[in-house]
Amino acid sequence: MNRTLKTILIILAVLAVLILPVISSYNGLVSLDQKVKSAESNIDTQLQRRSDLIPNLVETVKGYAAQEKQIFADIANARSKLAGAQNITDRANADSQLSSALSRLLVVVENYPDLKSNQNFRDLSVALEGTENRIAIARQDYNKSVDSYNTRVRRFPGSIIAGIFRFEEKPYYKAAEGAKEVPKVNFTK
Repeated sequence: MNRTLKTILIILAVLAVLILPVISSYNGLVSLDQKVKSAESNIDTQLQRRSDLIPNLVETVKGYAAQEKQIFADIANARSKLAGAQNITDRANADSQLSSALSRLLVVVENYPDLKSNQNFRDLSVALEGTENRIAIARQDYNKSVDSYNTRVRRFPGSIIAGIFRFEEKPYYKAAEGAKEVPKVNFTK
């Protein structure tokens, strides 16, 4: 009986040595996956905040710059693309289009000194600027979380556990093609 108990304890110890790292690695991957999801959600929250500010900003500008209809249409289209985005890549592309349209709108504002002095416009501009900063920070946080997660998914022995439990690499939040280009504004319309 004593020998049987000893054998069982040895087997249990060996199993624990083999299973505990697997459990630990799996739990680490789950934690990192949740951080990525949380960071992605934070981006969505800030994008929604910006999206909610835009109609008020557009309405304020419309009163002064009614002839700039194309910019207003571009902003509306970009907002609806952002609202319909299904994944982080689509959101990044729609976000880039919306940022470009907003940049063009703010360039147009330069032609309307009365608008720039309007308190409502100034308040909305400050709120939008703060939101843009929050979006930038949320993107950075997301990419840091993705970096940690992807590193764990690719490193040995985590890569084995990731493969078994189907943890796949996550995409980074990247600016859309052409996002680094300065928007062209045509004042002749």
